[in-house]
Formats: sequence, C-alpha cells, structure tokens
Amino acid sequence: MDFKEKLEPVKDYFREVYHEGKRVTWPSRKDAMKGTYIVLITVVIAALFLGIVDIGLSKIIQAIIR
Repeated sequence: MDFKEKLEPVKDYFREVYHEGKRVTWPSRKDAMKGTYIVLITVVIAALFLGIVDIGLSKIIQAIIR
C-alpha cells in the first residue's frame, strides 16, 4: 500500500465535509448578531449573579468565623 492509497480516505473525508457544508442553511448576519447579543447579555447577567452570590457567601462565612 503506497502513500497515495493511504491518502485517499482522507481526501474523501474532506470532500464529503465540503459538500455537507454546502447543504447547511447558514443564519443571516442579522440573526447571527442577534444570537451573539443574547449570549453576551446572558453571560453578563450570570456573571453578576454569581458575583453577588460569591460576595454574600463570603460575608456569611466571615461572620461565622468571627
């Protein structure tokens, strides 16, 4: 088995990936931006919530230790 025969399955795989990518329905720029904003807002809200919980638990633990 020579190198070209070993390389053929790899070429087939990438050819199939390319053709599958052509069949995908990609979101419009507007939809992608809307989804990005939703993710960013969700991350900020989660970070604020976790920060507040962390500060609250730190205060409670400090009060118990004293």
